[in-house]
Amino acid sequence: MRKSGPPKGLIAYLVLELLEEKPRYGYEILKEIREISGGHWEPSYGSVYPILYKFEEKGWARRIEREDEPDRKYFELTDDGRTELADRREKGSEKASDFADVILGFFHVYAAFSTDDRFEIPRLEGEWHFDEPFSEWIVEQVVRHHEDYFDTEFERIEDSPEEFYERHGIDQDE
Repeated sequence: MRKSGPPKGLIAYLVLELLEEKPRYGYEILKEIREISGGHWEPSYGSVYPILYKFEEKGWARRIEREDEPDRKYFELTDDGRTELADRREKGSEKASDFADVILGFFHVYAAFSTDDRFEIPRLEGEWHFDEPFSEWIVEQVVRHHEDYFDTEFERIEDSPEEFYERHGIDQDE
């Protein structure tokens, strides 16, 4: 179970991956992360720039000057940065359950706001609503993205969580 927000180290990992592609500046990294998330998430400037400066301090990235854009702070990955990225890629598979916890946790909160009598959130005209049709739309979007990314047609999975974990050899106690 996650305690808060996106998995720890996610933004730093994304910054390393994006710097491996090409030198970038902070706002460009923010826009790219937003695009990767389908427009649903963009970290703050206050999270990306300190990461870039930390990478520079650790020798994982270096600032480069560009004559065509002298006012922008571009960063490029160093050889030590590539080593760090390889290490984080290796550890990245451990984050899959954290991602699932974030996705499922926030959806459960959305559904609770929609159905639990303890929450009295008013419906505002022209805004999203905490209700069944909007919940269905969220699920539909997840299915559409699944079908698009994996080039397949989604089929319902009837397993309970326990059955799914057992079938895939996942230790629930970790």
